[in-house]
Parts: sequence; C-alpha cells; structure tokens
Amino acid sequence: MPESLVALGLTTDHLVSVADGVQVESNTAAAFQVLAERAAAEGHDLRIASAFRGYDRQLRIVNDKWRGLRSVTDADGQILERTSQTDVVWLSTILRFSALPGTSRHHWGTDLDIWDAAAVSEDYQLSLSPTEYEMGGVFSDMTRWLDERMQADDAEGFFKPYALDRGGVAPEAWHISYRPVARHYQNAESLETLMPLWRGEPDGLGITHEPLAMLGVIEPQAAALLARFVDGI
Repeated sequence: MPESLVALGLTTDHLVSVADGVQVESNTAAAFQVLAERAAAEGHDLRIASAFRGYDRQLRIVNDKWRGLRSVTDADGQILERTSQTDVVWLSTILRFSALPGTSRHHWGTDLDIWDAAAVSEDYQLSLSPTEYEMGGVFSDMTRWLDERMQADDAEGFFKPYALDRGGVAPEAWHISYRPVARHYQNAESLETLMPLWRGEPDGLGITHEPLAMLGVIEPQAAALLARFVDGI
C-alpha cells in the first residue's frame, strides 16, 4: 500500500479493530495490548478514547470549527469566542487543538488518546483535558507511571509527541504514539500532496473530497503552518 495513502488518512487497509468504533494499526495494537497488561499489574485499566481518524472526519472537524458549527475550545475545554480575531489568528487558534486534514497523526493508526478506567466510575464523562492528567487529576497516577516508563525507554515503543509546548500544537498528556511505525509517516506529508486535497481535487484513489473552508487563508502561509504545527513533531 502506498505510504502516502496511510500518511494522509485515505485508507484503512492497515488497521485492525480493537473495540467498537476503534481501529488501530496492527503492530500498534499488539504493542498496546502488552502495555495495557503491564499497566493492569500496577492497578491501571488503560483504555483507548480515540485512535484512527480518517481524512474526511478530520476535514469535517476543521471545517465545522471554521464555520462556527462546532465549538473551538482551549486546553481546559472552555469555549473560545472569535470576537475581533483576524482570520489568520483564528486559524492558528483552531490548529492549536485540531490538525489540518492530511496532517493528523491519528491518520496513521499509530497514535492513541488514552485514559484509565480504573481511576473513575463507570459513568464518568471523559473530557481529555489537562486537569484530568496533571498532578491531582483523576488520571495523574496512570500518567506518572506511564511517563516513568517512557523516560526509561520502557513503554513498548510508545512516546508522547505532544509532551512539550513548542508553540504549535498544545501539549496533550493523553496522546501516545507507537514510534516504530509512526516514524515511517512522520515526514510523509508535503504541500505537493496536501494542496490538491485541500482544493478538493481527486486523491490518489480517484476520490474527491470537500475543499477546506479556509483555503484562501491557508494558501499564502501554508509552508509556515506546516513548519509550526506539523514538522519535527
């Protein structure tokens, strides 16, 4: 299968189902199973809140946020208002928490948003917010255990690509990535492959996708956006 199709979120052929509605790259699924078993021995019940997310789903999220059909929130889940922000600033606000379609690590099936079911009640409403994972939060013990494993390079190949704030994507303590496979897709995106998709031209499979709603804002600064929000992560 062409690597570019996986990188852009245009295929599911490399995925296996691990739960209802949750698809993961096959090697990632096997590694996560081992990690979850090790976590269980320490009293944690690792669950996957989100895994693979295809191009069209990511496109819908970003377009809806731009059009005001979906809320734009900060790291704590508080709804942000556009008010007098320029298009350029508002786009950066969206990209702080939502990747442009074709650039999301969730396209690969190697990246997972996780939580600890053993730390909360069955009816707990997960929000994937920093307060849940930082010291004193409901998932702080799981976070500490996992971070210690990662620092020792003893987490079955998983790491946190958004552990630090580099001025682009906001830190995400819940987001883990299976490095042995993810590294093959890390630099697979390029403007040459992304721009035709964003314009609504047919992809490598001959399928046409809805154009990006904010394409006119993106085009003049596309290279800078990739450098800030995608490259080097």
